[in-house]
Amino acid sequence: MHSWVALFRGINVGGNNILPMKALVELMIQAGCEETQSYIQSGNVLFKHRDINKAELAILLSSLVEQNFGFKPKVLLLRGDEFCDLLSNNPFKQAYEQPKNLHLFFLDQPAKSANIAKLNDLKSTTEQYELQPGGFYLYAPDGIGRSKLAAKVEKCLGVATTARNLNTLVNISQMLAKIS
Repeated sequence: MHSWVALFRGINVGGNNILPMKALVELMIQAGCEETQSYIQSGNVLFKHRDINKAELAILLSSLVEQNFGFKPKVLLLRGDEFCDLLSNNPFKQAYEQPKNLHLFFLDQPAKSANIAKLNDLKSTTEQYELQPGGFYLYAPDGIGRSKLAAKVEKCLGVATTARNLNTLVNISQMLAKIS
């Protein structure tokens, strides 16, 4: 059994794609997930599962949501160690002072054709970013809501993403430590 983190993209946002976490946890248990628990309403689920193909498991979870709730969310799935590595590789340690100013955009696959020039054009004078194989770290000390870069990250990277702030990342990692 391995520890996993499932990041469901675009659920419970702006009144769209409503998916109660209790129902999601129940669906995941039906899919063979154990020690399943959710963190906040934005689709973060930690669990243990036998070692199977990551892509197959993500498709299974997305399909179960579609069958039961009528929409098919993108599911980015990480082993617990992958998740913790991405958190520990955060290049912006100053963000721990104001953790809502750092967002990690998890990448569905490596961004092989990222438009770095466009990323630099969109970046404000106070923003900093770093692209790593599994994630795009955006430090936005003026707030993520005002960031033109944050709004266009996915388009510039050319891959599907889902973002979580540093508070969420730390809390998920603490929860992972308890089930690992």
